[in-house]
Amino acid sequence: MQPLEAGDPTRIGPYAILGVLGSGGMGKVYLGRSTGGRTVAVKAVRPELADDSQFRQRFRNEIEAAKSVSGAFTAAVVDSDTEASVPWFATAFIAGISLGDAVARFGALPEPALRTLTAGLAEAIAAVHRAGIIHRDLKPANVLLALDGPYVIDFGITRATEGTALTTAGTVMGSPGFMSPEQASGVRVGPETDMFSLGATLVYAATARSPFGDGPTPALLYRVVSQEPDISGVPDSLRDMIAACLHKEPARRPTTQQILDYLDANAPAPTTGGWLPPHYTDAIVQASHVRLRPILMTTIAIVAGMLPIAFGRGAGSGSRASMAVTIIGGQILCLLLTLLITPVVYSYFDGLRAWRPSDLLNPLRKWVRSGADAPGIAAPEKAES
Repeated sequence: MQPLEAGDPTRIGPYAILGVLGSGGMGKVYLGRSTGGRTVAVKAVRPELADDSQFRQRFRNEIEAAKSVSGAFTAAVVDSDTEASVPWFATAFIAGISLGDAVARFGALPEPALRTLTAGLAEAIAAVHRAGIIHRDLKPANVLLALDGPYVIDFGITRATEGTALTTAGTVMGSPGFMSPEQASGVRVGPETDMFSLGATLVYAATARSPFGDGPTPALLYRVVSQEPDISGVPDSLRDMIAACLHKEPARRPTTQQILDYLDANAPAPTTGGWLPPHYTDAIVQASHVRLRPILMTTIAIVAGMLPIAFGRGAGSGSRASMAVTIIGGQILCLLLTLLITPVVYSYFDGLRAWRPSDLLNPLRKWVRSGADAPGIAAPEKAES
């Protein structure tokens, strides 16, 4: 999470804005928290889109449809305001890291984790399709890796931008290296387009590269439409299935149920433990720490510093020396109380865990320099459009 910049809102709807989770072609994603303590990812659309009446209507329709999506591996839409001066919607906050960031940092997923990823994404896409929605922008940045499995975010919202300045100015909505040939060609797409994007995303997870390489957008679009994908490096047990997802003809791609049946028929013996390698898991735990702004620490310190002054004035009937001793002693006492109270306050506001005595061993060096790290919310990190 990044700190707020000049021009970023401090509040959107009922949510106080704590930081920036990510940004993309459609808007910016913030970490928000309600008065009751619920933490969400709030996506505010770009200001130029807010003035487009056709966009607002499509946005309204897509958000209503997205609210009906219910799946174990999707980030549910929990709130929205499509009539606000800047339309926004909020999803459940998933403590995790994007597949794109994870692979860039740690390399390709091992085969067991890749199989779990495939199954989770297939279930998520099935839930999206059951609601009558096509994702249209499935890619590594829109897949979050959490401790309990992968999650798909931003489903269906890309369609709202069709016909707006973002698309009519020659900008491609979506990610060229992961979109289907029919989407790249600008023709009408169906649920099969998501299966192609699933295949491309799985190739990236298995090999740490796109099946159509890198380069400028026109070159990528040409390869997607006209050339065969490079799936070398994909595990043998998954290669045929992924190759089928990447078929140029939509009708020849598998359905989500066929993918799940394929995985079940070739499933290895179940194992215990987490689904990801330890270094991935460690990164997820670290990413789940919400960085709070130093203002909370400053507020506590100011309040604590004022208390001994008040008590000292109350003891004004004594000598100046006794009043000075009272103030200095009180300030030392309040400093110690600040060290005790601060981690409790952080834990309370984040609704995460009870304070532990060991928290005292990790104090001033980190708190005073950049604010405290409060442990993460159990409930999406860099989100992009």
